[in-house]
Formats: sequence, C-alpha cells, structure tokens
Amino acid sequence: MGKDVAPAAFSSEDRLRYRRQVRRCLDVLALMLDDFGFDSRLPMTGLEIELDLVDAGAEPAMRNAEVLAGLADPAFQTELGQFNLEFNAPPRLIEGAGFADYEREVRDRLQQVDKLASRVDASVVMIGILPTLTPAHAVLENLSPNQRYRILNQQIVAARGEDITLDIEGTERLLITTDSIAPEAAGTSVQCHLQVSPEAFAAYWNAAQAVAAVQVALGANAPFLFGRRLWDETRIVLFEQSIDTRPDELKAQGVRPRTWFGERWVTSIFDLFEENVRYFPPLLPICGDEDPEAVLRAGGVPQLGELRLHNGTIYRWNRPVYDVTDGRPHLRVENRVLPSGPTVADLLANVAFYLGLTRALAEADQPIWSRMPFSAAEENFRTAARRGITASVHWPARGEVPVVRLVREELLGYAAEGLDRYRVDPEVRDSLLGIIEQRCRTGRNGAVWQTEAVAAEERRGLDRPAALRAMLRRYVEYQRTGAPVHTWPSG
Repeated sequence: MGKDVAPAAFSSEDRLRYRRQVRRCLDVLALMLDDFGFDSRLPMTGLEIELDLVDAGAEPAMRNAEVLAGLADPAFQTELGQFNLEFNAPPRLIEGAGFADYEREVRDRLQQVDKLASRVDASVVMIGILPTLTPAHAVLENLSPNQRYRILNQQIVAARGEDITLDIEGTERLLITTDSIAPEAAGTSVQCHLQVSPEAFAAYWNAAQAVAAVQVALGANAPFLFGRRLWDETRIVLFEQSIDTRPDELKAQGVRPRTWFGERWVTSIFDLFEENVRYFPPLLPICGDEDPEAVLRAGGVPQLGELRLHNGTIYRWNRPVYDVTDGRPHLRVENRVLPSGPTVADLLANVAFYLGLTRALAEADQPIWSRMPFSAAEENFRTAARRGITASVHWPARGEVPVVRLVREELLGYAAEGLDRYRVDPEVRDSLLGIIEQRCRTGRNGAVWQTEAVAAEERRGLDRPAALRAMLRRYVEYQRTGAPVHTWPSG
C-alpha cells in the first residue's frame, strides 16, 4: 500500500511543491531513459505474497503485530488490515531450478510464520478474499497501526468527499456503505516483479496487459465477500471500488480511477509515468531533499523519490516500477492481477505461466497488441474476473474462445517456449505448466472449489456463515498438504 510516511496535514503549498518536484523527477527520468545505463543484464524476478490470519473459529484474527514481533524478520511486513501480512520473497533468477528454490523458500517461510501464529491461536491462509470476513471486521479500528495506512485512508476519503459505496452484482449482490478503505483489506494478492530493460519495457507491459484476463480466469480464488457469492475474482472489483477517490459526478465525467487497467498500448515506460503525473492529483504530497537534476549532473543515480511515491498511489494492474538497488537503477513490470493461494504449487504455476507467456509474446515477430484492440483486452479482463475459468475471451485469429481451450491449444505452448528462453529446467517447467493444464482439463480453480464446497455444506443444512467457516477450515487443511487445488475433494 505504499512506503512509510510521517504524520502530516498537507497544505496547498505542500501540494504545489510536490507537483513541481514530481514533474522535475519525470523530466530527469526522460533524460535517463535516453542514455543512462540501467541494470538489465539478468532478468531478476521477485514475489510479494499477501497472507491472512484466522483464529480457531475460522474468523479473522487481528494479530499481525504479535506475529511480526515473534518473527522479527524484515521479509515479513504489515498489510492494510490487522489480519493481513505480506511476505517479500528475495529476488532471484528463474533459470535452472529457480522455481524450485522459490518453492522451498516460500514453503519454509510459511511454515515458520504459521508456527509462530499458532502461539497466538491463529493460522495462516493464502486466499484471494477471506470469506469469513464481515463488515463488522472491515472497520477503521482494525487497520494496522502503521501511520501510512491512516494517512492514506484520510486522503482517499477526503478526495472523495463522501462515504465509499460497494455495489457489486454477481451471482448475488452486495450493496454497503463504508466510511473508510478498510474493506480493501479483504483482498490478498500475489505481486510478481520482472526486471526488464528500458528498450523492452513496453513490449513486456503490453504483453502483460494482453494476458491479464487469462491470468485472472485461471487463478480466480475470491468468489465470496461479506457472505455473498459475487464474482469468481471479486478482489478485482473490490479493489476498484474500495479505494475510488471519485464521487459519482467525476465518474460520469470520465475521470480516471486510481485502480486502473489503462486505456492504450504504450511505446515506452515513460508513457505510463507521464500519464500518472498528468491525470492523477497527489494523495501523499511528501517531498524529500533530493535535487534529481543535480544528482544526475554529478554522475549519480537519482532516487526520484516523489515520482516513486506518486506511482505507488496509482494502482495499475500492471504497474511500472523505477527502483535503485546497490547504486544501480532498474525498471520492473509489477504484475498485480493474481490472488493469493490456494497453495504454493498453484501460486508458482500461475507465476510460471505468466512469466513464460509474457516473454514469448513480448518477443514475438508480430506483437499481439498490434492485433488486439486495447478495449478488447480490458473487456476480457473484466469478463474473466466475473466468470473465472468458465470465461470466454476475444483473441486474435480466434474470435470469442473459452479460456480453457485457448490455454490448452495455444497459450501453454507459448508459455513453455518463454520458460525455455529463461532456461528453466524442463522438469520444473513441465511440472508447473502441468498444473495449469490440469486446471483447464478439470475446470477447477480456487473459486470453483470454494463455491462447490460452500454449496455442499449448505445442502447439509448449514446457513451461509456456518458454511463459509466450514469451507475455510477445510481450505486451510488442504492448503497445508501442498496438493494443487484441482486435486482437492469438494463434497
């Protein structure tokens, strides 16, 4: 949800100074993109995995501070709600057995945090939306105490000028009003980072946008929110609505939302940062002491802190990232569309499919974005979030095609080709992509399993809250086995 910030009341002078500084940073970035040496020798990847804490009754456990105190590990951090955690897996190459290294790292760390959570009568779960969460849990008092969350909440609500309405119509309908962004804590995701060169950035970002719908359809794992059966990946629309700074009048005028798919294919990473500066007023107008032009003239590497902070308050589903590590600048595509879970194997299969597919499409002789209208990619994305693995999408040379058929007949081959270009071990490649193939054959992902499991509990006579609790207990049990979700019994 952004970097740490100090408590502040922002004045008009703060906002003007920040706007000027952001534009200076943008100008310096343009100069750097022309002739600066960005670190792009090796395609490093990174993962951020969001987690939930539940108690013995399968209810949200507001104990992240206690768990983090026991861990004392900077790889784990707070997230928006007191029942959320985030694990940042160390960046690594995926060539060879890189995915196997990821799997060991994530499994070991999750076991570690689950063991510590048990000491405060809690368990860890990876899931797109915690299904037992209620509106009574999603309140301002249950935000994590980190000051940045309170300030961000204050700024979003103030920019909107009124309470936030969640109006989501899926299989059932949810209509509630809230005075804070706390409901956004219901959604937990996996963010995959891929380091790319300035020259290749646009191709990788465009490819990521084109395949976002397929990712969501295959990985959907968030069918329930506040007791209602909504979209297969309700997290998408929840995020869009819960941090929307626009009242109805600005929506009607076409003002762009801060949770944004985008509106065009790009030719450079600069296009995205320039859009951020042009379209979005600052939420956290906090200026540092850096003079980016002076740093660049002196032969240094500017941090561009204000531009990075601004970028962190615009929630693109594929976000551009500028960062500096060990004194060298680099660029990343941050893919934000995937939900957390259901298991480590499922999670890594989703990531492997994404990384392989985007590389193959980004390096194709005839780019997919030259053959697909951007509006079709966005429509595909929303359709996939609604319908999950049963969705059909528009695809070049195929027309409207079921996602599972498109993946099995075409996209798995591209994903394998891309992973080969990363020099992933064939055994690892086939194991991970085999999970995606079996998910397509069975038509079962996390959203399907959750829905079927709740329906089975309701047929046994449980009401919806009790059925959700029973389902979540089984979900946690199966998650601990590590078996991919398409193998889980649902009856």
